[in-house]
Amino acid sequence: MQSHFKNRFLARRTLLKGMGVGLALPMLDAMRPAVAKVRERKESSPKRMIGICNNLGLLPDKFFPTEAGKDYALSPYLQLLEKHRQDFTVFSGVWHPDVDGGHPADICFLTAAPHPGSGGFRNTISLDQFIAERIGHLTRFPSMTLGVNVKKGLRSLSWTGAGVLIPCDESPRKVYEQLFLRGSKAEVDAQLQRLAIGQSIMDAVAGQTQDLVRKLGPADRQRVDQYLTGVRDLEIRLESAQAWEKVPKPKPKIDAPADPSDPKEYMDKVRLMYDMCRVALETDSTRAITLMLDSVNSPAIELKDTNVTDGYHNLSHHGQNAKKLAQLEAIDRGHMQLLNQLFSDLKATQEGDSSLLDNTSIVYGSNLGDANTHVTTNMPVILAGGGFSHGQHLAFDRVNNYPLPNLFVSILQQMGLPVDRFATSTGTMRGLPIS
Repeated sequence: MQSHFKNRFLARRTLLKGMGVGLALPMLDAMRPAVAKVRERKESSPKRMIGICNNLGLLPDKFFPTEAGKDYALSPYLQLLEKHRQDFTVFSGVWHPDVDGGHPADICFLTAAPHPGSGGFRNTISLDQFIAERIGHLTRFPSMTLGVNVKKGLRSLSWTGAGVLIPCDESPRKVYEQLFLRGSKAEVDAQLQRLAIGQSIMDAVAGQTQDLVRKLGPADRQRVDQYLTGVRDLEIRLESAQAWEKVPKPKPKIDAPADPSDPKEYMDKVRLMYDMCRVALETDSTRAITLMLDSVNSPAIELKDTNVTDGYHNLSHHGQNAKKLAQLEAIDRGHMQLLNQLFSDLKATQEGDSSLLDNTSIVYGSNLGDANTHVTTNMPVILAGGGFSHGQHLAFDRVNNYPLPNLFVSILQQMGLPVDRFATSTGTMRGLPIS
């Protein structure tokens, strides 16, 4: 039997006009201003997440321990984190199933979307944005997307549910200003007006929704419903943003940083971004942060006590050249020292009976198991803090790897989100207990 919708053709322009309409909904509990919700139930120790990816990884033989379990001997790199041994878990034998392609895999570090190097690839939602969609309204910034030496427009750890890249903020100074500096009354009013205009455009044609849907077949109705769901979420975010514009920003406990002017000052940029992560979480300005360390896009970086003579990317393809390996190891050690300082700073920040580190799940790692050969298996990964029971090396099969997205499910559950799957996960991370 032929569908009675066959002759009800809608021009694309008419459809798009209608698709921006179904927003005039009754005020639901989920749409109440976020600030009101926060005032009703202020959490003393909220759970947070930081995802950090160095897209050139670490020298495997210096990073991975040779023993598993609680009593493993620290590897040369992990010795630099020794005072935090009980605050982190190191993993080996983990991967993102079917995430291949070498360098392009960095954009999938927090999405696990398969085959990033293939034609027609479309990314999926990243871990931070999954969190932001559910609890982002509780803070001024639903999430923060940061980067160091990032190739703009092409690299990011943060991706929307529609597979759209969220650009990285690369200026520590600008991040500081966003966190702490409030504009003049005129600037705040102008921002509120811009937000109101964005919302009013979506509300303006609300009356067309019912007429539009009646003209569509079942498949098109489903497509419109999916689209409207995304737009409704945008409306809720707009409303939350309007509410937060009226709330005074927190007072800074540190001075505004000066932006390093040269990409060679890579380690200084990383250190400052770690500082921005800490103060953003300490002030509960956000609960989901990503930091892309675009080492591929970095030159011969400046490093104390080491003369780095070649670009970071070229060093990663060392071919067992002793001089290149020595420089690369010095860079890797610099990374571990900065990570150690981040852990120390978060641990020194008390929140009631716990610390900021206890309440923050930090995923540090790389999309590459070995940058020298571009393999994306056996990824080097550390999880610190977050309320998990640490102090162990979880060693999985280094040939038939274990899915890293299982760790993401464990993090989401620890943050209080009722989730049992994320991307290509098969459950929660095996062997990772909660403290």
